[in-house]
This record gives sequence, structure tokens and C-alpha cells, in this order.
Amino acid sequence: MKITGQMVKELREIAGAGILDCKHALTATNGNIKEAVEWLTENGVLKAAKKNDRVAAEGLCGIRHNATHAVIYEVNAETDFVAKNDKFLDLINLVGDILLIKKPADVEAALKLDIDGQTLEQIIAHQISVIGEKITLRRFEILEKSATNNFGIYVHMGGRIAALTLVENATADVAKDVAMHVAAINPLAISRDNLDAEVVAAKKAELTAIVVEEGKPQNIAEKIVEGRMGKFFAESVLLEQDFVKNPDMKVAGFLEISTATVQAFVRYAVGEGIEKEEVDFATEVMSQVRQ
Repeated sequence: MKITGQMVKELREIAGAGILDCKHALTATNGNIKEAVEWLTENGVLKAAKKNDRVAAEGLCGIRHNATHAVIYEVNAETDFVAKNDKFLDLINLVGDILLIKKPADVEAALKLDIDGQTLEQIIAHQISVIGEKITLRRFEILEKSATNNFGIYVHMGGRIAALTLVENATADVAKDVAMHVAAINPLAISRDNLDAEVVAAKKAELTAIVVEEGKPQNIAEKIVEGRMGKFFAESVLLEQDFVKNPDMKVAGFLEISTATVQAFVRYAVGEGIEKEEVDFATEVMSQVRQ
């Protein structure tokens, strides 16, 4: 039976689910609206839709890799309790494997991937119905390496922070040490040249305003700003930072020992940038009890 736009619209008005979910439901039930609603319920789509307005700022980051590619990704849930749930951990592993194999362009494309007759979005929706919390694939990035490169992989606190590096002419241990540094210190860029020009300009404007407010003479104000910008670069740029495993040398010096070069790095921390709802511990516990 041909599924028309009018049928999809009617189901959406009844169920409140997304267009693709409604189309899948109608296709699976041969256009029967009532059965399509039941299908959406059974597959967890309606339960997932009802949780869309909730904030999912907890969860885990993960890294998967093979001989040529590595993916770093973040899957969010509403509470830290769920991040320790075996079903959620299984989902984390599944998502990582799928991203590594399929290599989608972005999150939207990832959610549409077909896995044994279900989309990744439907698989996540089913886990929402089972686990009882909003779950989202928030972001991911895929790196590719050549024969002369190595991936550095470091996952901290079971996935609260993850760092992935791509290092030229480096052993796996050297690449991992750089990843550990990235996870711990959180640089903004590899070098000064890689820093966002707007970030640099904003910082310089901020420091200039401070120097002016301090009443420094004009003839030395520029030198003061230049010196403080140097400190900003030393704190923000990977190659100029003190190496976390040996603060007596810079990261650049550590890399120079093995003539290694950092090609790229990605660092994720769970929930960074998400405005979290303030919930006290007792309330959070009771929300789990009531599931």
C-alpha cells in the first residue's frame, strides 16, 4: 500500500512522532493508523518523543578504532545512574562499532543508518523505552591515519573524558601520552597558527582593556599585552604547554625527542556546553525509583 503524505500527517497529529518514524510505522502496518500507533508504542518511539524536552547532559564518551580509522563519540543520558547501566553500556559499544564501520557524515546521517532492518534512531528509541531516560547521540568525529601515523587513545573516568590524537612518526605509546595530556590539560589548538583568529582577537581585546584600566603608560602598554598574550598561548596551545607527564619540558620538546608531529586531536568531556537542570541528589534518586 502506498503511504501518502496525508496519512503521515494524520498519524503525526495523533502520535506526535517524527515524519520518518510515522512513515516506518505506516509501512510496517500497511497504512493502518491504529496499528501504526501501537507500532510506535511497541518500538519505544512515543516514549522517546515524550522525553524530547528533557535535558540529557550525562552519559559517556567512547573511542573505537581499527587499522585505518578511529571514531570518538558522545552519547548522553539524563543521569549518571544510567551511564553505569549495562544496557546503556551495551548501547555505547554498539553506537561506536556502527560509527566506525559505516562512517556517516554527521549525526543526522548516523541516525538514519540501517542496522538489520532498523535505523540507529529506532534502536536508541527502543533503549529509551527500556531504560526510561532520554538518550541522544550528541556528536562524533572520525580520524583516518596513514601507515606513518598512529592513533593515541585515552579514556578517563570510564568515559567521562576521552581524547583521540593522530600523531605522525610516533609509537603508540607516544601518541597515547599526547592523548593523555590533551585529556588532562584541554588545549584549544595544536599551535598558534591553528587557533581561531576570533578567539585570539577577543583575548587580545580583553587584555588591552585590562591594561588600559590599569592606567599603564602607552609606551609600555603594547609590550604588556604582548607578554600576557604569550602567557595565554602557553596555556592554550598544545605545543607550548608544559607536558603533563614531565612539566620541566614543553609538549613540543617531548615530541621532538622522537621527531613526532601532532596532526590532529579531539577531546570530549561529557555534557560540556550543555546547560544542566539543577536537581538535588535525593530528587535524582527518587526519579530512578519511580521509573
